[in-house]
Amino acid sequence: MQSLSELEQKCRSCTRCALSEMRTNCVFGTGSPTADVMFVGEAPGAKEDESGIPFVGMAGKLLDKYLEAVGIERSQVYIANILKCRPPQNRDPLPEEQDACIEYLREQVRLIEPKIIVCLGRIAAMRLIKPDFLITKEHGVFFTKNEYTLTAVYHPAALLRDPAKKEAMYEDMKTIASYIRGEIAR
Repeated sequence: MQSLSELEQKCRSCTRCALSEMRTNCVFGTGSPTADVMFVGEAPGAKEDESGIPFVGMAGKLLDKYLEAVGIERSQVYIANILKCRPPQNRDPLPEEQDACIEYLREQVRLIEPKIIVCLGRIAAMRLIKPDFLITKEHGVFFTKNEYTLTAVYHPAALLRDPAKKEAMYEDMKTIASYIRGEIAR
C-alpha cells in the first residue's frame, strides 16, 4: 500500500482532467495523517490554488474559528477537497471532474482511517453521503456508509454569505467534537 506522501506525489502530476492545465498548485490535503476527523470540501479556491493548502482563505479562517470554539486543533484534523485543482471562477465541480479526482480522496480516507468524515457543504455531501442530500435539512445528521461515519455541515463560505446559519454550524461542530471525544455512541 502506498503512503500518503506517495499518493500526494502521484496527485501532483495528475492530468486526468482539464483543470490540471490551469492549476497553479495541486491542493492535495493537509493535517494529521492519523486524524480522527477528516473535513472534505468540494474544490480549492483562489487562495488555496496559490498556496497548495486547502481552506486558507476567508472560509478557511472561519472554519479555524469553529474548530477553536469547540476545542479541536486544526493540526489534529485532516482537511481535503473532492477536487485537487481549482475550477475556473470557483464554479461548482463538474461531475466528470469529480469522477476524475474521487479516487485520490478515497485513497486518502483509506490511509487516514478517520472516525468521522465531515462534508463541508452540499456538494461534498451529495457526492459522499447521498446524491439527494439536502444541506438545510440534513446538516448535522450522522450517516453510516461502508464502514465510515459521515455528517455534513454548512460550507464556511455559505456562512459568510448567510450569517443566520452560523448558530446551526456551531451546534453541529459541538456535536462533532463530542463524537470524536467518545461522548456520543458510535
